[in-house]
Amino acid sequence: MIYLDHAATTPIPAAVADEMCAVLRTQFGNPSAQYPMGLEMKKRVESWRSVVAGALGCRPGELYFTSCGTEGDAWAIHAGCWQNRRVGRHIVTTAVEHSAVLESCRWMAQEGWEVTYVAPEPGTGRISAEAVLDAVRPDTALVSCMLVNNELGCVYPIAEIARGLSAKNPKTLLHTDAVQGFLKVPFTPKSLGADFITISAHKIGGPKGIGALYIGPRVRNPRPLLPGGGQEGGARSGTEATAQIAGFAKAVELRQAFIKEHPDHMAQIRDYAREKLSRLPDVQLIGQGDAPHILSLSMVGWPSQNMVNDLGSQGICISAGSACHKGKPSHVVAALKLPKKVAGSVIRLSFGPETTTADIDACADALRRHHDTRMPML
Repeated sequence: MIYLDHAATTPIPAAVADEMCAVLRTQFGNPSAQYPMGLEMKKRVESWRSVVAGALGCRPGELYFTSCGTEGDAWAIHAGCWQNRRVGRHIVTTAVEHSAVLESCRWMAQEGWEVTYVAPEPGTGRISAEAVLDAVRPDTALVSCMLVNNELGCVYPIAEIARGLSAKNPKTLLHTDAVQGFLKVPFTPKSLGADFITISAHKIGGPKGIGALYIGPRVRNPRPLLPGGGQEGGARSGTEATAQIAGFAKAVELRQAFIKEHPDHMAQIRDYAREKLSRLPDVQLIGQGDAPHILSLSMVGWPSQNMVNDLGSQGICISAGSACHKGKPSHVVAALKLPKKVAGSVIRLSFGPETTTADIDACADALRRHHDTRMPML
């Protein structure tokens, strides 16, 4: 199998699986229990928290474990709006956010909040800080803008947005979904200036079912998304998923050991793929593509899903956009205002530390065969 869909999820290294297995089999205590095994697990959870927080660049007490990036996004949006409900009932986000952000904003709209969706630059997917800040009003409670677009690989100017907010409306809180940026694009909470930062384990070689939310000092007593037993310092109830947390921390350790080498390798693969695939007939590159691990392109006239299915039957895994779309048209591609033939033919390749130039060569050969043996349908 040739796996070129690392933006959807990533393979789990043996060391991560072994760490999780040990916790599941022999270190299964509930961290809330007061006998020795429970107390020991509480210590271990805090040590794993320190590992992830250290990689993110924050204090352990500012990092809260969640079930996934979607939960982190929803929690950040609800908590930010709750804190600033007296500032106003206006949210600014972008039209190309992950569905986790867009659907949370739609929920808020159903509760009477007004949401402004900043459109990207047509064709490129770029979003400027100026465009976001122009949408901010005196009653803007929250701005939510992703760090790295999961379909286009565009890196958005979060630090510039934060500086602009501090000048224009200092009370407005800032959230960024950094799921695709964590340990791929260098940043810290301090360098970004964000109040909430969402990250997830399964994009960096960790297990599914575990993520984390950074909550900065400007957020006072963040309103829990889930009521219950008061875990995570009373902010996020639910028995801690100890095996997943252990796997998250181990994956972070493995990625951090090659914190420069892995992104550099992925960027080289991206550049190789860009050059190789752009030589194919009818191929048009899509998006800005700043992130090291994502490349979006269109084989104009050949439907995306047909390419995904054809290459999949040959053991080559690519996507037609975010895995969350499940084959449905992508709102991200729609926001680019591309011609119908171009938009209907967009595919995404995304890379990991294991990806090789031979993988790209095989993908290019398969796409050429698809082009030469199938009829364009758009």
